[in-house]
Amino acid sequence: MAQVTVIYNTPADEAAFDKYYHETHVPLAKRLPNLRGYTVSTGPIQALSGPAPHLVAILQFDSMSDIASALASPEGQAAAADVANFATGGVTILLHDVKSV
Repeated sequence: MAQVTVIYNTPADEAAFDKYYHETHVPLAKRLPNLRGYTVSTGPIQALSGPAPHLVAILQFDSMSDIASALASPEGQAAAADVANFATGGVTILLHDVKSV
């Protein structure tokens, strides 16, 4: 399994971010080809040190090649382009394989 972990820093307007993210961005991202799962954090995030992000999203795929294909697709390009419309606090996107231990 592989996943995309998206860490959204605190935006300028949290209420506007939340509304846009859930009403506009999530439907775009859910159209990604080969997407197996999509989860988001709920409520406040606590960090053991440093500032905590506003929201964390995890998108699951079968493989890194499925992630690459999804991001290269028209749906992936649309979702990536949309991030600038609401992520005013900045965003970190991590692509990685995962395994159970």
